[in-house]
Amino acid sequence: QVQLVESGGGLVQAGGSLRLSCAASGSIFSINGMGWYRQAPGKQRELVATITAAGWRNYANSVKGRFTISGDNAKLTVYLQMNSLKPEDTAVYYCKYTRGLSDYWGQGTQVTVSS
Repeated sequence: QVQLVESGGGLVQAGGSLRLSCAASGSIFSINGMGWYRQAPGKQRELVATITAAGWRNYANSVKGRFTISGDNAKLTVYLQMNSLKPEDTAVYYCKYTRGLSDYWGQGTQVTVSS
């Protein structure tokens, strides 16, 4: 089993910044396959960013240039630096780890951006 614990969410004004963290534990030995997703009220969960252990990153178009995903393989922790936040970034942000056909999710952390 894999456990994922997110932290760092909160309330911020538009234009502000937040940094989310996702710490993994259990049967996991690399950040390869970890990423961030978000779900706004009434909307489907969507990909925000993913990262591989080699450092390859993938971003949703809506966050490119504003969000940066990074990871510490030794700590099994993935971060999401969010800058220039917009009200439409308001959502519950989830950390996800995929291995083979199995997906593991964290409990989520709320990010609220006020206008």
